[in-house]
Amino acid sequence: MTEDLARKKCKPCEGGVAPLKPQEIDHLLKQIDGWEYANGVIAKTYSFKNYYQTMAFVNAIAWISHREDHHPDVSVGYNKCRVEYSTHAIGGLSENDFICAAKIDALFSL
Repeated sequence: MTEDLARKKCKPCEGGVAPLKPQEIDHLLKQIDGWEYANGVIAKTYSFKNYYQTMAFVNAIAWISHREDHHPDVSVGYNKCRVEYSTHAIGGLSENDFICAAKIDALFSL
């Protein structure tokens, strides 16, 4: 199912759209492995062997974010990276958050 989300393209979101409802979030969350929902965001922490691999991943996230025009909050450490998504324009989650999460998971599995 992650593949289905990863193949989608984010839709522009300028606000004025309702955030996803809890049952929609639950349904989409089941399609992205290892992501957690709390406090209005979905998040996942990725681990790496070293700083170089961590930074390469962060740069790849930046590339995906630019292409999708949907940007996460990213926290970086020596050998880990935490990625958090929410759609700020609507004050909650949108399908875009799950699409980008699936794309990042696909990238991590390369």
